[in-house]
Amino acid sequence: MTDTLRHRFLVAALTASVAFLPELALAQDAQMFRGDPAHLGVYASEPSKLARVKWRFHTHGMIFSSPSILDGVAYVGSSDGNLYAVRASDGSLVWTFATKGPVTSSPAVATGLVFVASLDGNVYAIDAGTGQRRWRFQTNGERRFTAPGIHGMIPSNELMPDPFDVFLSSPALSGGMLYIGSGDHNVYALDASTGTLRWKFATGNVVHASPAVSGGTVYVGSWDRYFYALDAKSGALRWKFQTGNDTKIYNQVGIAGSATVSNGLVYFGCRDSFFYALDAKTGTLRWKQDHHGSWVVASPAISGDTVYFTTSDEKVFWAVDAATGTARFTVPYGAFAFSSPSLAGGTAYFGTFDGRLYAVDSHTGTIVARFATDASIANLAPHLDSKGNLDTEGFYADATFEGIVVGVNKIFSVGSIAGSPALAGGVLFIGSTDGTLYAVE
Repeated sequence: MTDTLRHRFLVAALTASVAFLPELALAQDAQMFRGDPAHLGVYASEPSKLARVKWRFHTHGMIFSSPSILDGVAYVGSSDGNLYAVRASDGSLVWTFATKGPVTSSPAVATGLVFVASLDGNVYAIDAGTGQRRWRFQTNGERRFTAPGIHGMIPSNELMPDPFDVFLSSPALSGGMLYIGSGDHNVYALDASTGTLRWKFATGNVVHASPAVSGGTVYVGSWDRYFYALDAKSGALRWKFQTGNDTKIYNQVGIAGSATVSNGLVYFGCRDSFFYALDAKTGTLRWKQDHHGSWVVASPAISGDTVYFTTSDEKVFWAVDAATGTARFTVPYGAFAFSSPSLAGGTAYFGTFDGRLYAVDSHTGTIVARFATDASIANLAPHLDSKGNLDTEGFYADATFEGIVVGVNKIFSVGSIAGSPALAGGVLFIGSTDGTLYAVE
């Protein structure tokens, strides 16, 4: 039996005999963004040593999507408008599914279907074996977060999209339902088998975070500054929590990243430069940590009593006590990070915008291995300062929107790692803005 036939046989058997699980348990392979509905970021895999590239798969656009792996197939989106299914063993193409917009959402995979969102405003369910569309749900349309003169760009009264709003919401699966946010301001709950709308909840702005689901509650933040807890069955609001604001240049506002739920608390970062821990039942603030002007875009990972997350401008990886927020260790790095850390076998992995990926001992904070993307190896050196850190000052042509976009694209030219690693079988899978999906062992 060929690999393709074996994969289709397994998919058919799963589809016939297994209903959608109420809570997708931790498995050998990743199944959705952050590995499970609560977004713990923990993978049941031995750690990768980052010793060599097992294979490379090249797309025709930048990759912001985090890969998901199930039944020996890796699934990842690309800004070239496609979702790719690639054999995890050798990087050969299984199928390609085309949308009409960049796919910067991270796919979820379960019981024979792959789910993903596209900038074309649709949520898709694709047959995992054949790559054929099973259903499509049309939202009211995607868009980036916009604000007048954002980041100090000129003219200051012009409404501008945020060039750093690079992710789309990634679907979370739980109890036969698919939960996802949209640039149309809504959070949607869809029947995972049919795409039928079960409920939607309107926030005050763009929702590009991935909903986390735990204990019958959906947790998600919006660019309207509020973090919401919604009843998973009805969409009714259970509570909401307000983060900080910035009414001048709208730089320090909004929840771009996703939450993690564990130990009766929900953890998330915000562009207001704080990292928050809230009571999962009431929304009461338990603790918050100030990162002094640095965005916290990444989704946290949690194992036991320790929470791990990266920061942007601060350029520090944090391990903190889950109950109090007290720092256990910090690890500095050379460029800002949106990448969410992933944990496997006592090692934490995360990427940065200079195209570097770090493996850190999750108990001591010691860097145990590094990896660099091909574009980073080829293009990074001229853009480093005297300390070896990415120097972005000269990247921006001017303070206009167009000038900032030029600078952002120059940053991406060094093979930035914006997504989250996924691990399976001792292999780490990660995409880059150089257009490549890497399998590193």
